Amino acid sequence: MNKTHVKSTLANATLIVSMLSGVALTLQGCALAVVGAAVGGTLIATDRRTLGAQTEDREIQVKALSRINENVPDTSHINVTMFNRRVLLTGEVPDDASKQKAEAVVRDINNVGSIVNELSVQGASSISSRANDSYLEGRVKTAMVGEKDLRANYYKVVSERATIYLMGLVTQDEGAHGADVVARTPGVEQVVKVFQYIKPEEAVALEKVAASGASATSAVNPPAAEPTVSAVSDSSVTSRPLDMQSPAPVKNSDVHPGNPNPAPAPK
Repeated sequence: MNKTHVKSTLANATLIVSMLSGVALTLQGCALAVVGAAVGGTLIATDRRTLGAQTEDREIQVKALSRINENVPDTSHINVTMFNRRVLLTGEVPDDASKQKAEAVVRDINNVGSIVNELSVQGASSISSRANDSYLEGRVKTAMVGEKDLRANYYKVVSERATIYLMGLVTQDEGAHGADVVARTPGVEQVVKVFQYIKPEEAVALEKVAASGASATSAVNPPAAEPTVSAVSDSSVTSRPLDMQSPAPVKNSDVHPGNPNPAPAPK
């Protein structure tokens, strides 16, 4: 993308943050802002990935954003979210060719384990829509923190046009529980599970490795079987209390292969 577009995007992001702050304080009071900050800190402190894996994810994310910006139209609005070498693409593109191009560009990056392409072929979302997404992310995290027997730090939450995407290394039970809570959160129109499923014993091992600060190469990998990415939709979300809202139905979607080969060592 050109420099003018980049500056415009940064300005829009700043406006979103400002709008979010006002919305959070107006509709939910200071408590929501405080809880949201606490959730963010918890997510960083108890991530099941190792520090090395987190660093690798950030490096892949930077490369992906840069290459996408160079190869897709300026009218596109694309977000790249990483978790354990899985790339989630969300946002809007002007045509299907741009959607496929964005995925192909990401696949060319070394160490990308898999790709979930949730780009929508339509006009870029509005500033108000993006502000609502930022607010909704905080609301979802707050709901997860308040849910009994749910560890909110196991989930990475992304909101796009009121659709919530959930990433993370979770067990089948954790994934189902988290999606159910989010599906019953007022304002959420759809929930898409982008989890990498692990066994309970693997979850324990991952937490020990992450806590010890081990390198990314010593982390326990998810099972070889292809994990399921599912969508949970709720067409009748209301402002009823969470415990009075029925969980939405679940459907499956595709996980596309990435480029798991590591970069060649320098000579």
